[in-house]
Amino acid sequence: MDLQHEENGTPFVMWGDSKIQLENWPIADKFYTEKAETELRETPEVVAKALRELRELLKGEKNLNIPIDNDDFLMKFLRPCKFYADSALKKIQAFYKFRQAHATYCHDLMPSVVRAAFDHSIISILAPRDQHGRRIMFVESGKGWDPRAVPLSEVFRGVQLGLEAAMTEPRTQVSGVIVIMDMQGLALSHVLQFTPSFAKMVVDWVQDCIPIRLKAVHIVYQPYVFNMVFALFKPFLREKLRSRIHFHGNNMDSLKAHVDGKALRPRHGGSLPELEVTGELLWKMLSHYEDGFKLANSYGYVKNNENHK
Repeated sequence: MDLQHEENGTPFVMWGDSKIQLENWPIADKFYTEKAETELRETPEVVAKALRELRELLKGEKNLNIPIDNDDFLMKFLRPCKFYADSALKKIQAFYKFRQAHATYCHDLMPSVVRAAFDHSIISILAPRDQHGRRIMFVESGKGWDPRAVPLSEVFRGVQLGLEAAMTEPRTQVSGVIVIMDMQGLALSHVLQFTPSFAKMVVDWVQDCIPIRLKAVHIVYQPYVFNMVFALFKPFLREKLRSRIHFHGNNMDSLKAHVDGKALRPRHGGSLPELEVTGELLWKMLSHYEDGFKLANSYGYVKNNENHK
């Protein structure tokens, strides 16, 4: 299995009958347009009004460097906020303030710099969408993760990079993302990587900062020791996110009650081909968009003069 390219150079990979690529084109098919209107209030009139209002609000953010004249950029924030300009402004502020406050984790989020988590196949978004049109992010969180080779900080940076790519897809903006975390083989050496401060940071990022519709988190094959990890995260979870976390253990029928088997690996009860897409392939695909990541990485709050003294 290897990366292939369209005539225009766009990379893709075939996994069985599924052609998987970053889908950066406007939504046109009825499934997504109806979902956008029903779930997000998306109509031409609402979109035009929201873009206009958001641009006006952003003029007050003097220290924020973002392309406010770029509709596609603003839509990344408006869709998850159901086209309420005030909410989108708060999301933009939170997103870039998080990056400023946690620069250690958020600097240089580009494929050329963030590679370890992909080389070790810890993270993948290369799978068919589920039956609801949602992107699936898969994270190896147990025996497939060697913390000595890939520190927890690099796993988080890889997750950010993968979701940064997904955020540019109009279909994903509309339908959202689900995460499947395979905890098989989770050991004390993994558990010791986590701290309460890291757990709080990640939960804050998910709940308040990232402009994406996180529809579900599915935990599979979790051993008893996983309870120690979850205990760190649990105090920071609000009810909305807590209700979207599902624990399946070894019961893949339970997972398939939520996710169609056509979008799942055989080890999770699905019907995708046995040969899995590697993280390295995803990295190669993301590398095609290096310039776009570099541009996105240049946005954010600029330091005021006091910081330069």
